[in-house]
Amino acid sequence: MGNVVLNRTLNEIMEMKNHYRSFLIDKNPQGSVFAAKTPSCMITAYKSGKVLFQGNDSEKEAGKWGSASTPSAKKTASSKAKTAKGDLPEGIGKMSAIGSDEVGTGDFFGPITVVATYVKKENIPLLKELGVRDSKDLNDEKIIAIAKVIKDIVPYSLLTLKNEKYNKLQQSGMSQGKMKAILHNQAILNVLDKIAPQKPEAILIDQFVQGSTYFQHVKSQKAIAKENVYFSTKAEGIHIAVAAASILARYAFVQYIDTLSAAAGFTIPKGAGAQVDQAAAKLILKKGREILPSFVKLHFANTDKALAIVNKKRI
Repeated sequence: MGNVVLNRTLNEIMEMKNHYRSFLIDKNPQGSVFAAKTPSCMITAYKSGKVLFQGNDSEKEAGKWGSASTPSAKKTASSKAKTAKGDLPEGIGKMSAIGSDEVGTGDFFGPITVVATYVKKENIPLLKELGVRDSKDLNDEKIIAIAKVIKDIVPYSLLTLKNEKYNKLQQSGMSQGKMKAILHNQAILNVLDKIAPQKPEAILIDQFVQGSTYFQHVKSQKAIAKENVYFSTKAEGIHIAVAAASILARYAFVQYIDTLSAAAGFTIPKGAGAQVDQAAAKLILKKGREILPSFVKLHFANTDKALAIVNKKRI
């Protein structure tokens, strides 16, 4: 079993906690901020700033959060590792670029939506003026307002992986990371087709795995976007094309949740906290357990929690 240790700020650790919210465990080790258990990795974050990843996918999981060093080979890892930002071309934020981002991966209800956008350098000031920035800093009302304007300004591609297909792929053994990589690659290819014969100076993907893992995930695809492709965490703050993609992806996700709410007959909550357990239980009681695959990501721990609530109510 591999072990990887990262040193991160408290703000970054809280971001990690939010990311792993559907995998959080109740009992935290002494001195820890949180502990989470995914199907292939145990993550424990300590108040000291150290984050320990343990398991078969420890290096891949840690790689989502930047450079990682294994305790057994710190010197070798640190000599080879570069931060994602260090690998980016100088001045990338002012280039004409394609940016891609996804929404919905940590939400129990709803699909994964991936968007790639192309922003010409001359349109960067306009998008800033329109309020384009990381969608996590905007409420739904603001996202909808901005998205309705920019969708007619920037070429983009939106791909939606609905729950039914997501669950089938996950049950067949495909990881969420591979699903996302395939979606990002296809969205980028779609935008490249739309803007041809123009070519972006750079393609920036909001990093969810290391670049080598990403290309391993998409190697079986008929076509792969490889030229001038870069990866970075918090890419929304590096190029506005990623921020625009983030907003359009969130806009599509919000619309889809509204559709699910209409089908359910009540408001479907976002996220993966206790409120979605209650909502899923309500859905099961109202429409039957067989409806779940079209509404939720079944492998989340929320499924068992919702079923436990249903069983208590039926006793």
